[in-house]
Amino acid sequence: MPSAPHDGRVPGTLSDMDRPLEPLWRGLLVYRVLTLISVSVLVLVRLDDYAAPAGALAVLAVMTVWTALTAHGYLSGPSGRRGRLAVADLVVTTGVMATTPFVLTPAQLDAGIPGMGSIWTPGAALACAIAFGLRGGVAGALVTSAALLLSKGRLGTAELGDVQLLVLAGLTIGFASTVLRRWAERLRGAVAAQAAAAERERLARSIHDGVLQVLAHVRRRGAELGGGAGRLGVLAGEQEVALRTLLTGGSVAADAAGRRDLGAALRALTSSLVTVSAPAHPVELPAATVDELVAVVRAALTNAAVHVGADAQAWVLVEDAGATVEISVRDDGPGIPAGRLAEAEEQGRLGVARSMRGRVHELGGTIDCDTGPGRGTEWIIRVPTAGVRT
Repeated sequence: MPSAPHDGRVPGTLSDMDRPLEPLWRGLLVYRVLTLISVSVLVLVRLDDYAAPAGALAVLAVMTVWTALTAHGYLSGPSGRRGRLAVADLVVTTGVMATTPFVLTPAQLDAGIPGMGSIWTPGAALACAIAFGLRGGVAGALVTSAALLLSKGRLGTAELGDVQLLVLAGLTIGFASTVLRRWAERLRGAVAAQAAAAERERLARSIHDGVLQVLAHVRRRGAELGGGAGRLGVLAGEQEVALRTLLTGGSVAADAAGRRDLGAALRALTSSLVTVSAPAHPVELPAATVDELVAVVRAALTNAAVHVGADAQAWVLVEDAGATVEISVRDDGPGIPAGRLAEAEEQGRLGVARSMRGRVHELGGTIDCDTGPGRGTEWIIRVPTAGVRT
């Protein structure tokens, strides 16, 4: 990731990432100023040819003032205000074009005198394209084209050519605006991922292997001693896995739509005792749903470690069925005796009911337990991929 210069200035890459459309806005202002100068010279040179010279000068004054106002707003305004200003720009521009019948006669238009605004007017459509992307560019071009045809009251070869140029310009600038926004989003994601990797490297240097070795030792000794020490060993083992995951891979980040890969999130639970199998393709769900499902699987693995033993083997299988996602968590223990879960619930020990069933039901899914003496325990979790609560 580019580092900040010693004088405190923000690197150009990061600045462009935060305001990716700045080059387009600056280009629009240059276009507006140059076209205003061109139109002003044309009006002043041919002022005597206008049916209402005073009206032409008044419209020219409005164009000059509006160009100055939009220049300030487009250069320094926030994104939301720029969009509103672009819409206002379109309204003012169509108003300028609407003055053409009052300033020029049809005969003067036939003689080649351009309508009011002339090449200055496409600037509003370009502003909409920058502010709103491809759709904004097309909409702005169509509105400007309609105002052009209505102000001249004709549909000739010249007018068709102008409409074509307006639509092409709106499409081009709108597409460029959309691409720049997507590029900025991807760059922000890449910079964030790079920063996270740098932070993990820093943590890896600060947290020596001694911490991980102590956790591993506590896990082994807890398994040997059993009882309360065994539970402590299980917790130490969980923290060891979590710490190793943090230092090596970090958490699975959500994308721009707030979705995460369930398979990648569950693979972070992999250890010497836990095997995770998931589809090669991403199984994308809302980030909150992924967090809940990971918590359910973690609870199932903890139950296996507590009731079967700290050295219990467990397998996690993720299947993407399209409309639903199915997760299977299976251990190699002796199984849960019939009626034990109901008995635990009656006695007020609701860890499984609340931590697992409650979470899954909140997501609109189902959870079933397939167990029996001598054949281990398998939790089967099914959650719909559409309409899950975020």
